[in-house]
Amino acid sequence: MKWVELSVESLPEYVEPLSQVFSRYGQGGVAVEEVGGYNPDEGETPSGDELIVLRTYIPLNSATEERRNQIDLGVRLVAHFSPISVLKEKVVEEEDWEQLWKEHFHVLRIGQRTVVVPSWREYRPMDSDVVVGLDPGMAFGTGHHPTTRMCLELLEELVTPGMDVLDVGCGSAILSIAAAGLGAGSVLGLEIDPVAEEVARSNVRDNDLDGTVKVTLGTLPHADVDTDCYDIAVANISAKIVSELAGELVAAVRPGGTLIVSGVLQDNADGVVQSLTEAGAHVRRRCISGDWVSLVGSVPQP
Repeated sequence: MKWVELSVESLPEYVEPLSQVFSRYGQGGVAVEEVGGYNPDEGETPSGDELIVLRTYIPLNSATEERRNQIDLGVRLVAHFSPISVLKEKVVEEEDWEQLWKEHFHVLRIGQRTVVVPSWREYRPMDSDVVVGLDPGMAFGTGHHPTTRMCLELLEELVTPGMDVLDVGCGSAILSIAAAGLGAGSVLGLEIDPVAEEVARSNVRDNDLDGTVKVTLGTLPHADVDTDCYDIAVANISAKIVSELAGELVAAVRPGGTLIVSGVLQDNADGVVQSLTEAGAHVRRRCISGDWVSLVGSVPQP
């Protein structure tokens, strides 16, 4: 069988919506290739305006044209918000396609200690590294998107040993795994998408964290989430959903605990701050990367 490779170039902040389109209609995963030109070992980070290349593969058969058209439609819709290259395609042989997409995933260092390592890559960690082994076949939550990157950096700063952490909309479980690696005593990841939930569970198992991280299907309110139960609650979702869940998020955090919310465009940040404030939180910090904002809040002591 022959395969069709479809690829597109995009700014980093549009990687995850495009990845969802590619993942839905492609087959065998989505490859996200980040440009080089900087040295993370020297503390350098990408500037945020470099283009990212996304690739997926579809079998060459009677359904190829329909799948390609669906992906092309998704690319064109996202292109209304940002300059994105036209969809490129080429035909590859079956024996090449699986290895081709895997070649585009590389080790990604985020912050000072967190290192995201695709499951097939070799990496020799430094003593201080927190390694997140990840099979990014579902792509959502790979660390490339600014909102995920900011959440990982904030978790590095805020998680201390023994903390209880809630991860709402955990996706690939990248944040849950990182929190556990940073010393959290227990982590609960909630995910509303059953396919993503299975991916998250698999990644947790592969990191030998079944005893620390629990992933379950659902969102807030949830039977497994009690009030005043967590030292940190993180929600990397969207402004709309965070605003809708503000009351439940704040209620889940212990007095004196911390909220990290992300997936918020700058234009919508004030509305999210208002929702969290009305729910009883104090938003004390805004982290900005490009058009995206992550908010850090606290639940006051009584």
